[in-house]
Amino acid sequence: MNYRPHGRHLIAGDWVGSPDTFENAPATGPRYRFCVGTPALVADAAEAAEAAFWTYGYTTRAARAEFLNVIADEIDVRADAITEIGSAETGLPEARLISERGRTTGQLRLFASHILKGEYLDKRHDEALPTRQPLPRPDIKMIERPIGPVAVFGASNFPLAFSTAGGDTAAALAAGCPVVVKGHSAHPGTGEIVADAILAAIIRTRMPPGTFSLIQGGDRAVGEALVKHPRIRAVGFTGSQVGGRALFNHCAARPEPIPFFGELGSVNPMFVLPEAAAARGKVIASGWTGSLTLGAGQFCTNPGISVIVAGADAEAFMAAASETLGAIGAQTMLTDSIASAYRAGRDRVAGAAGVRELLTSTCDLRNATPYLYAASGADWLSNQALGQEVFGPLGLVILAEDEDEMLAVAHSLEGQLTATLHMDATDTALAARLMPVLERKAGRLLVNNYPTGVEVVDSMVHGGPYPASTNFGATSVGTLSIRRFLRPVCYQNMPDELLPADLR
Repeated sequence: MNYRPHGRHLIAGDWVGSPDTFENAPATGPRYRFCVGTPALVADAAEAAEAAFWTYGYTTRAARAEFLNVIADEIDVRADAITEIGSAETGLPEARLISERGRTTGQLRLFASHILKGEYLDKRHDEALPTRQPLPRPDIKMIERPIGPVAVFGASNFPLAFSTAGGDTAAALAAGCPVVVKGHSAHPGTGEIVADAILAAIIRTRMPPGTFSLIQGGDRAVGEALVKHPRIRAVGFTGSQVGGRALFNHCAARPEPIPFFGELGSVNPMFVLPEAAAARGKVIASGWTGSLTLGAGQFCTNPGISVIVAGADAEAFMAAASETLGAIGAQTMLTDSIASAYRAGRDRVAGAAGVRELLTSTCDLRNATPYLYAASGADWLSNQALGQEVFGPLGLVILAEDEDEMLAVAHSLEGQLTATLHMDATDTALAARLMPVLERKAGRLLVNNYPTGVEVVDSMVHGGPYPASTNFGATSVGTLSIRRFLRPVCYQNMPDELLPADLR
C-alpha cells in the first residue's frame, strides 16, 4: 500500500492546515511537506481535550477498553502503509517496524485488559463506626480518578511504541485522560497515519472528537506552549536530557505546576564479575556487542558501559568485543542530527584523559559504525563526563583495579534505567555488595542478560533516578504506568448516587 501523507494536523476530529510547512528528511524515498505546529493550534487542541474530558473522563472502563482495542485494530488495518512510510522515514528495517507495530498494538490491548480488571483503581473503604468513642468515624471511600488532558511528546527512536499511539498515549487514554500529541519531525508521516487510525477508532466507538489530537512539527515554542497550557495536567516525554530538562523546568514554573514524566537517558552499566569473566568472558563480550549495536545503538537501554576487574580476563573480554564489533558495518541512524551528536559523543570520549582506543572506524553523514574504548576505574572516577550517554553503538570498558574499586564505580553512577550483573554462583558475595548500590541507581536490575528489549508486562519498570527519568517513582512501560495519569480522591459520607460508578 502506497500512502502519500497530506501533511496536516489532527485537531478534535478535523485535519487542519497551517500557513508554514517543513519538508521531512527521510532515509529513503520521496520527501513530503508537513504543516508546522503553532501555539494557537496547541490552544485549540488543549481546549478540545478539556471539553472532551467531561465525557471521556467519565466513560465506563468497558467503553475505554473497547476504544483501545479498536485503535489497535485500526493500526493493524494500516499495517503495510505504516511499515512502508516508517521504514522510509527512519531508515529502520521493515522487520523492526513490524515488530514495533506489534508491540504498540499489544500494549494498547494490554491496557484494555488491565482496566477491565479494575485493580488499578486501588479502591479502599473504611466503614462508618457510629458508636466509636470518643468520636464516631465517618464512612470513607477512596478510588483513583483521571487527572485530565495529558500532553505526549513523540520520541525520535521509536516512531510507533513511544510516539503517537505509544505507551504514554495508551496509559493516559486507559486512565480516562484525553491526549494531545506533539509529533516528532523525524517521522511525521508515520505519526499522521497512526493518528488517522485513532480518529477512525474515535468515530467507530463514538468518543468525543477532542479525545485525541496530533500537532505536527513546530519549534520549541510549540512544545513550550503545550506544557504551559493551563488545560494540560501532565506530560509524558522521551528524549534528550537537555530538551527534557527544559520542558521539566517549564512544568515546574507554571502558576499551577504539573508533573513531567520524562525519560532522559542512561548508560545502562554492566558489571562483569570475576568468576563469570574467567569462565565465559568472551561469550559475555559477544552478547554485549550485539546489544550495544542493536538498532545502531539507538535504544534508551543501550548498555554503553562495561565494568570489569583489570587483568588477563579483562583483556580477553576486550579482545573478543573488539573482534565482534569490527565485523559490524555501518548502520543508518534515525536523523542527521542524531548521527552528528553520535560523532560528537565519540570525540568527547576519545579525547578524555586516560581513555584508550580499542576499536576505531569511520562514519559520516547519517551512518554509524561501532567504537570501543577503555579507561581505568581511577580515570572514570575523576572524569564525570565519561558517564554521559553517547546515543549510538559506542562502548566503554571500565577497568577496575579490584572489587573495591568496582564498588566505587557503582557508587559514582548517576541514575540509570538499567544495571546488569554478569555473574556465576561463586560471584554471589560480590554481587550482594553491589546490589544495594545498584538498587538505588537503577529502575531495572538484570542478571546474566542484556537490557535492550523491554517487555511490556505488568511487572516492568522503565524509569529510574534522575537523569534516567524525572520521576523515580514512575515507569513509562508496563501497566503500572497508568498511575502517572491518576490521582486518589477520597469520599466521606457520600451517598451512592453521587459516587463514581466503580465505587457504588
